[in-house]
Amino acid sequence: MVSLQLVRRSPDPEDPDAFIPESRRSLVDVISAIGTARIGAAFLLIAALTAIVWENIPGSTSYLDFWESTIALRVGSMEFEMSFRHLVNDGLMAIFFFTVGLEVRREFALGELANRSRAIVPVAAAVAGLIIPALIFVAFTLDSGAAHAWGIVISTDTAFLVGALALLGKRVPGRLRIFLLTLAVVDDIGALSIIAIVYTDDLQWVPLALAAVGLAAVALTRYLRWGRGPIYGILAIATWMAFFASGVHPTLAGVAIALLVPVFPPQRRQVEHALEVAQVFRQSPNSEYARAAANSLRESISINDRLQTAYAPYVAYVILPLFALANAGVALDGEMLAAAAVSPITWGVVAGLVVGKFVGIFGASTLMKRSGIGEFGPGLTLDRIAGGAILTGIGFTISLFIVDLAFDDAVQQNQARVGVLLATVIAFALGTVALRVAHRMRPVRPPGESLARAVDPVRDHIYGDADSELTLVEYGDFQCFFCLRASGSIDVVREHFGHELRYVWRHAPLPRFHPNAVAAAEASEAAAKQGAFVEFGRSLFADQDNLRPDDILGRAEQLGLDMDRFEADLRSSHVRARVRDDMLDAEVMDIAAVPTFFIGGRRHTGPHDAPSLIAAIEASRGRPTAGAPSAEAPEDDEPAEASPTPTGLTGATSPDGDPDGLDPDTCRV
Repeated sequence: MVSLQLVRRSPDPEDPDAFIPESRRSLVDVISAIGTARIGAAFLLIAALTAIVWENIPGSTSYLDFWESTIALRVGSMEFEMSFRHLVNDGLMAIFFFTVGLEVRREFALGELANRSRAIVPVAAAVAGLIIPALIFVAFTLDSGAAHAWGIVISTDTAFLVGALALLGKRVPGRLRIFLLTLAVVDDIGALSIIAIVYTDDLQWVPLALAAVGLAAVALTRYLRWGRGPIYGILAIATWMAFFASGVHPTLAGVAIALLVPVFPPQRRQVEHALEVAQVFRQSPNSEYARAAANSLRESISINDRLQTAYAPYVAYVILPLFALANAGVALDGEMLAAAAVSPITWGVVAGLVVGKFVGIFGASTLMKRSGIGEFGPGLTLDRIAGGAILTGIGFTISLFIVDLAFDDAVQQNQARVGVLLATVIAFALGTVALRVAHRMRPVRPPGESLARAVDPVRDHIYGDADSELTLVEYGDFQCFFCLRASGSIDVVREHFGHELRYVWRHAPLPRFHPNAVAAAEASEAAAKQGAFVEFGRSLFADQDNLRPDDILGRAEQLGLDMDRFEADLRSSHVRARVRDDMLDAEVMDIAAVPTFFIGGRRHTGPHDAPSLIAAIEASRGRPTAGAPSAEAPEDDEPAEASPTPTGLTGATSPDGDPDGLDPDTCRV
């Protein structure tokens, strides 16, 4: 017999039968969609304010009464019983931790953490941002007996962080967003490890062994051909129960399971197959073809990506707000506020989060930039990092989670919660002001703005002599008709100047208008790994209407490329990062139209027909080269292209056959 029973118990500490809560749990969500992040952060804030108001209703104990009511599940002689707060913190938050684990897994496989040279800066900053706050908290609380609660100040609330970045909009450049979100992932890894190691006691080895068996079964499930979804679900529940019985906090089961979920970039052949099956369904619509098309589309995306997409709205709109509602309630009466005002716990939390996070992250970043360690691309400046470092002092979710793990005393819990709420407000306010000031203090770029990243012979695709006196840089899009037409002008310009000119191509695809442009750019970089960037780029321009996955693979095969290597490079994080770097550079320079040219490091604002370009290049002779000094190290172990060659991405003409018959318009965002 299975029965579900609700039980209300008195919170009176004098009552020996009173339920003693063991709340725990929570943390950070890395929802990448800016709209979702903004709304999710708003929901989280509303839930926290509601909890505070609810707890402080005069003469009412309904907040505590409700969250300490219990729910019991009985199966025969077995019984699971927990309070509503425990159900949220230990049960629902396992789903939240699961999404965090998915993001961590993806970052290590495909994201910033897949490339050591790119990851070293946010990783080092995150580690310093874990250590320094903990030391500051310990310094504040050493004589109070509360130093063991240092975990409260170690982690950033990613949901609030992403929401804050969304509210700041264009004041936060793309590279700073990537830096902060990568840092948040590393931050999560550190926080989860500390929770598992420091805040776990009464370990039971038999249930832990069963949990290990469950995780092994989860890892093997990927090899099944059918029914993986239900099996994953059953194993996840069983593993969670084993963690619960072992003494290890059960939400960590979500992380462990997520780290075993397969992740891979979309396979272009599978995507193309999905399109073919969908076309068959269109020609002959029936249930069998519909199911085949749906399965084919689903299987072309990794399970990791599918699960992140499926769970993100529930985490942002339901689970995290419920957690805030269950845990943010703190009594703000005069007596409590007076005690908090002189409490080393309260001020240790505030100092650890607001000061410690800033000192650790900004300090580590400054040291690395001054010493030339790691990659700081255009736009990732120290003043912007300073603002972002202050924002990381928002430790709301994980901090409240560890408050319940670290303290049994209700007074200490309330003092710590006051510190968490105060730190959240201060960090958000100061971080927002710092980023707004950094944005306003930046010089307004004139029409002839400078090139953000200087030409680098190792990194860039250079055509002509790399040491030439004259330089022409183009930011272009392989699917842009106007870039195609401009290529004829560039042929004439290069022929006119000969060895005196070096021409540089950089990527600025506009996916909003050209859906295949990013894929084409990545394919050109994969071809560059085999010394075929020029030929591949020319073939892309030659047939802009056919840039689907099978067309791209067909071009590679026609050029005689090693197809296994080409497809592997096409899926690599290095290739995607190379294209994204150019796109982020374009964002920093406010490039909203392609083609955009830079002559001698300065933006060319006139027409881009051949005579106009020749005149502008001639005028640049003897002029100091504009542009930031290149501080970039190679992103791969090998050059991104073959040695400079006298041929380039040119050779195409406008549809009327006139290479100089250039339309003055451009593809514009």
